[in-house]
Amino acid sequence: MDDRTEAWLTDERPIQRVKVFQNAAVDESAWPATIPAIADFLRVARTDGWEFDAGVTFLVGENGSGKSTLLEGIAEAAGLPPEGGTVNGGAQTRSTESPLGQWLRIERSPRASRWGFFLRAETMHGYYSYLDDLGGAEPSLHRLSHGESFNALLDDKLDHPQFVTGLACLDEPEAALSFSSTLRWLAALDRMRSRGTQVICATHSPVLAALPGATILELGDDGIHRTEWDELEVVRSHRSFLDAPGRFLRHLLD
Repeated sequence: MDDRTEAWLTDERPIQRVKVFQNAAVDESAWPATIPAIADFLRVARTDGWEFDAGVTFLVGENGSGKSTLLEGIAEAAGLPPEGGTVNGGAQTRSTESPLGQWLRIERSPRASRWGFFLRAETMHGYYSYLDDLGGAEPSLHRLSHGESFNALLDDKLDHPQFVTGLACLDEPEAALSFSSTLRWLAALDRMRSRGTQVICATHSPVLAALPGATILELGDDGIHRTEWDELEVVRSHRSFLDAPGRFLRHLLD
């Protein structure tokens, strides 16, 4: 057995690479293909495919850069409910997703776990109702604060020892979190990847993106590219603000 065959047989990534279906009806003149980062991703995915590393990958960029759109498309292509939930199901009210997920094809590793969870920050209310209808979470996640409910999902669905491998797609989890809770999630992401979970996380948080050893993809007007934490625009901006907030406020406030 050569090294390439052995690596293929022992690979456990739920998403090895993402490709575009040959017959995908991609309209390059319409959203979301007009977003520079999405166009860049599709270009690579049409040829060799976009490969995702094991462990944690962060998608970082400004509002409108396409990070959530890309994550939603990947989650949908991987068989996860587009409004959030597990591979076993979730809530669905009305379709608001882009057609990206229909264009993409997931190449899985042969030993990959089939478990998966999609946390989509703005639609988790529907997932909580779905759990209530099943007689699931106790107490109801609706009774918790925004941050408490996300931390409960972390404990019960994502960082639970029962779910030792699989795929976690996380869309801006920091939207619900205090600073201390964000640090809690950072530690949990490290435990999750050590168990074999593959994580793809769209984030604005320089704290989450600081996870040592994570892959960071920055999305912007120049497309999508791999970078380091120190080179992220969001890191430079936060450092500059915290160093001298008055300098920013003079320009923002009358």
